[in-house]
Amino acid sequence: MSQRYTGGVLSVGLDGINSPVTAVEYLVVAGGGGGGGSSGNGYGAGGGAGGLLTATGYAITVGSAITVTVGSGGAANASGSNSVFGSITSTGGGQGTAGLGAGTSGGSGGGGANNAAGGIGVSGQGNNGGSGSGSGPNYGNGGGGGVGSVGTNGSAISAGYGGAGLVSAISGTPIQYSAGGGGGLYDGGTAGIGGSANAGNGGVITTVISAATSGIANTGCGGGGGSFKTVAGATGAGGSGIVVIRYPSYLAPATSTTGSPEMYVAGAWRVYKFVASGTITF
Repeated sequence: MSQRYTGGVLSVGLDGINSPVTAVEYLVVAGGGGGGGSSGNGYGAGGGAGGLLTATGYAITVGSAITVTVGSGGAANASGSNSVFGSITSTGGGQGTAGLGAGTSGGSGGGGANNAAGGIGVSGQGNNGGSGSGSGPNYGNGGGGGVGSVGTNGSAISAGYGGAGLVSAISGTPIQYSAGGGGGLYDGGTAGIGGSANAGNGGVITTVISAATSGIANTGCGGGGGSFKTVAGATGAGGSGIVVIRYPSYLAPATSTTGSPEMYVAGAWRVYKFVASGTITF
């Protein structure tokens, strides 16, 4: 007699070790949006986090391949790409605005610039970006939204902070995913900080240009917005996404995979971690 995983709970079965998998737990994180900013076009806002969906009880059809797509992070001034696990799709994060205009909508919305609103986040996947300030001297831009909270608004002297992410230990290690990028400034002041250490910070000018930073790969975090007179490389890119699934380790491993996912046992769980697109068949 053995335990069996069905719909997020453990139950007693008679089919023993290496029974077929009937359901899995998943984490699907899309690519984060890039921060805004371009040479000659001024300061930019923080990128929105990639959408995040996680749940137990995803039903498995034995012998049927499940498609896995890992979304790329957005480059500067570009939104992130969607991530997919079977029927589950997380939406890429919206880009932060460069110079003027509203943030782009996405899994979480990118920040807005110069009095414009932040982009709109997808309900259940993320939150809105913060708005920019139209007031000087430093014209702070909005932070990108995160799955845990909205990006904050910029002010006359400081840029908005990125929204918080969500900590998940599905991989066996607690990691914060899908935090928003911090906004950049026109000149001086206080740059926006990313919603976690994995998200990008905004750029600022003091005596020299301080480049914005990028979201960390495979976290879905947003990139930081650039400062005024942004130069090449001074605006942060969004972090790429990730797809992780797990189920009790005594059940049978997948019969085949593509995309070279990492498979390992962490505690009581068998984990498959995709950082590139592929398939998995049980």
